[in-house]
Amino acid sequence: MDENTEIWRKYYNKAMSRKNSPRTERAVQLNTSGLNVAVDCGCGTGSDIAYLAEQGYRVHGFDINPDAISICRKRFRHDALIEVSEASFEDFTYPTAGVIMANSSLFFAEPSVFNSAWRAITDSLAVGGVFGGDFMGVDDSWADGFRLATTPLTQTQVMDLFENFEIVRFHERNEEGSTSMGSIKHWHTYSVLAVKRGI
Repeated sequence: MDENTEIWRKYYNKAMSRKNSPRTERAVQLNTSGLNVAVDCGCGTGSDIAYLAEQGYRVHGFDINPDAISICRKRFRHDALIEVSEASFEDFTYPTAGVIMANSSLFFAEPSVFNSAWRAITDSLAVGGVFGGDFMGVDDSWADGFRLATTPLTQTQVMDLFENFEIVRFHERNEEGSTSMGSIKHWHTYSVLAVKRGI
């Protein structure tokens, strides 16, 4: 087993007990698209999938990690409203959706395909639908030389992504802090909750 696989498995073991993100709850409240379809990008062990399905959403979750998908397929095997796929940001086929969540996952989109992946996400989001997610800032410890590819962005670059949105919440984190595995790193992230406007 390589180092990355072992690290992810330890992470998923911890994540199994995690509650859904409050941001996902807020996204559901803000969704005025009339579509009860959601996408969870980088779904991990499925805490947000479970919440969205409880709210009556048909949920499409994807993750590039086979361990995550194995956990979700077992967890949701009896729920017809949930479909999970092993896929990356750039090769997932996005359905038209009212909610798209990318909590702590767009960090790891390949830089060379980030723009096309973002376009696929925003094109599939219905007018009145909600995006919620995190972007990596340029001062983050993982912005350069991390064991996985990352796509760090400046604040201006993040804001430019939301030209056709009404931003409901924009929060910058730039501080030392611990990871879910307990190690210390410098976090620099931009967290966004935004509603897609009509063009």
